[in-house]
Amino acid sequence: MYLTKEEELILAGEYGYALQKAMEILVALGDIYGADRLISIKSAQVAGVSYKNIGDAGVEFLRDFVNAGAKVSVYTTLNPAGVGDEDFMLRQREVLELYRAMGIEITSTCTPYYGANLPKFGDHLAWSESSAVIFANSIIGARTNREGGPSSLAAAIVGKTPNYGLHMDENRKATVVVDVRAGMESFVDYAALGYHLGKILGNDVPYFRSIRPKMTEYLKEMGAAMAATGSIALYHVEGETPEYRNAIVDKVETITVEDSEVKAVREAFSDDWSEIDMILIGCPHASFLEVREIAELLRMRGKPLRIPLFITASRAVKALADSLGYTETIERYNGRIIADSCFVVSPIKGWYRGIATNSGKSAFYFRSFGFSVRLDDVENLLMEAP
Repeated sequence: MYLTKEEELILAGEYGYALQKAMEILVALGDIYGADRLISIKSAQVAGVSYKNIGDAGVEFLRDFVNAGAKVSVYTTLNPAGVGDEDFMLRQREVLELYRAMGIEITSTCTPYYGANLPKFGDHLAWSESSAVIFANSIIGARTNREGGPSSLAAAIVGKTPNYGLHMDENRKATVVVDVRAGMESFVDYAALGYHLGKILGNDVPYFRSIRPKMTEYLKEMGAAMAATGSIALYHVEGETPEYRNAIVDKVETITVEDSEVKAVREAFSDDWSEIDMILIGCPHASFLEVREIAELLRMRGKPLRIPLFITASRAVKALADSLGYTETIERYNGRIIADSCFVVSPIKGWYRGIATNSGKSAFYFRSFGFSVRLDDVENLLMEAP
């Protein structure tokens, strides 16, 4: 991989230990994937935030960078943190403070685009949260690979990332056409479609025909589910996403998705309400429109939920919900908006037996954790819940 004179000096340690170690990570990554050079990035989004995921070894890795004087050189935000008992939260706060010491904005969300970390079309990024990566690539038209926590942090420190993968035009072309023949009406239809396709497509770049989502949130959820059950980081939707016109240059395989395949996913997550003791919405973190819909549905329900409702969201979305009175409404019906956190990366096994959710990503992870899971649209969940 070609390095400029300045990049060579960084790698040689002339600019200090922290920059040298960050550059070593980037050069190793570039060599593995055959990158020709490093390119500048506009922002970074760093995973490896929850103490549940990184443990003491991860804390030590971050502490070494901080002690070496590491500072990020581009705007950088974090993935959600975990929640747990007192000891867990003590360690979790230490993780956040280490990131803060490096100049990272402590907005811990998987939807940074709902706050200040909103890229524009064509921007090169180093983002690591899978649902944020697929949203940025597909819906915004920015460019990022699916980074790991250490590589996104290294890119944030250096301000550059290796030029390979989805940063390059040729790798953003469709590799499979998906003809959706299922009736795609609701949010969970898109969640189930994404869940199904992630499992069968792996890391393809799908091009969708015959879907017309009512809201961007439907595409956000479809992408998050595809990224969870597979490794998909970019898709195109005919007539909807910004790069679809140039996405097909060669004849590629076409697959079809029928109603039966979408329904099969929904039926696989249809555990009885007797096994469910928590409702979880916001995976990825809920948008303001999703929060507003929940508040309006709870008013229609007219009586508090007997089991708790948790809505995870970014700090920016919660602040708007607070100011417009939606948070107060939700709390009146036994709901709570939790900012900066995620139950998927939290040690909650034993707190609850089963969850009801509208998220294919949540359904996938919580079933794998051994929870009972009920997957349905938020209106059905809130109206049917005890």
